Amino acid sequence: MDSIEPLRNVIARHGIRATKSLGQHFLFDRNLVRKIVREAGSLEGMTVLEIGAGPGGLTRELLATAATQVIAVERDKRCVAALTELALSSANRLRVIEADALKIDETQLISGPTKIVANLPYNIATELFFKWQEPFGRYAGLTLMFQKEVAERFAATPRSKAYGRLSIMAQWRYEVRRVFDVPPEAFVPPPRVVSTVVQFTPLREPVAPADPHALRRVLAAAFGQRRKMLRGALRSLPCNSGALLERAGISGDARAEELDVSEFCALARAFAELAAN
Repeated sequence: MDSIEPLRNVIARHGIRATKSLGQHFLFDRNLVRKIVREAGSLEGMTVLEIGAGPGGLTRELLATAATQVIAVERDKRCVAALTELALSSANRLRVIEADALKIDETQLISGPTKIVANLPYNIATELFFKWQEPFGRYAGLTLMFQKEVAERFAATPRSKAYGRLSIMAQWRYEVRRVFDVPPEAFVPPPRVVSTVVQFTPLREPVAPADPHALRRVLAAAFGQRRKMLRGALRSLPCNSGALLERAGISGDARAEELDVSEFCALARAFAELAAN
């Protein structure tokens, strides 16, 4: 890929400018981009799904790996034109999809072992993460860039300020690791925040059994009033909070930030059982 036209030339030729409404911030530092790709682990024999590919900086480095195929999803027509040119030099290994990432069905695009590697548009990053959770186990790994504050919430532990719904929903099914920070000046234009690359490695099985919908309902209630004891915070659920806590074996005096993932799964199972009766 070193023989193709420099990325900055491609961007200038296509008149590509970052668009605020699309959450675009382009990363030109090849050392940082290569570091992201290395942290994704072995891509040999993999399909790699890249969301928000932009003009193709990360795409180029993904094509330089042993990945079988790279699927780049992008909605900006200017960037799609640049990516389409790149596809012509990829020996049919790059497939470009012009689409809104929130509206596509990724499972219809991919087959075989797949990893997602992406510098996500910040304005839809968490929404995309949760979109990819069903069916669980579909992806061999996710290496994603978020705002640092969001990354901290994914990786947070109980009794910390950042611990909450994102922490539990992610750690229920993944080993979550903050990899490295990326300063604003690495991007064009620079965002107002530090960014962080996070690696999600699927667990063999979830930490504890739970219905995803029930778990989300319990978490929304518990952290919606996180300063309250659980006996009060869980009253917003359509069941008796005392019976729910007793069935789950959780003290009503506890607060949401004190419970670990397995304890919230116990609450979710209890909630599902009470709702079924």
